[in-house]
Amino acid sequence: MSDTLTEVQAVEKTVVEGTPAPAAGPVGAVKPAAADAAAAVVDAAADPAVDAAKSADAAKPVEAAKPVEAAPKAEKPKAAARTKSTAKKTRTVELTLTVTGTAEGEWQADLVHGTQRVVSGLVIPAIAVAKAAKELHEDIAEGIESVLEAARDQHRTRMEELEAELARVKAQLAELSE
Repeated sequence: MSDTLTEVQAVEKTVVEGTPAPAAGPVGAVKPAAADAAAAVVDAAADPAVDAAKSADAAKPVEAAKPVEAAPKAEKPKAAARTKSTAKKTRTVELTLTVTGTAEGEWQADLVHGTQRVVSGLVIPAIAVAKAAKELHEDIAEGIESVLEAARDQHRTRMEELEAELARVKAQLAELSE
């Protein structure tokens, strides 16, 4: 009986202090009726006239409680039947415009509608590409402008080379004419 009293006192401390009591059974066994058994044993120890059946019931080992099942998830109420929208559905059109350019400043365009090629290899002036890029977005315009500037620099260099060659040819022609 002294073992039961010790266990009851531990359960009382647990209930009062809110800390878990050391488990007398297997690790993780839950004893929800331990507090009731503890109260019966304490009452029996305080009053010897308590019915022997109560103290005998209280002294019996408490069986481990079955794990508590999680409450079933609350079902969401079904949404009211959706009414069909009277709004006009937007039809999307897939067009792919590919603009390619070379370092020399030659630009071409290809246009594809879905899987069908509409235009292929259409030559476009560089100024038209620059204007279109400015209309579309600043970042696109900056990217295309850098390509156009590189092409301009290349053409200026080539022009200077050709002007120098032209000057040599004119000088040679002048020597031959005299």
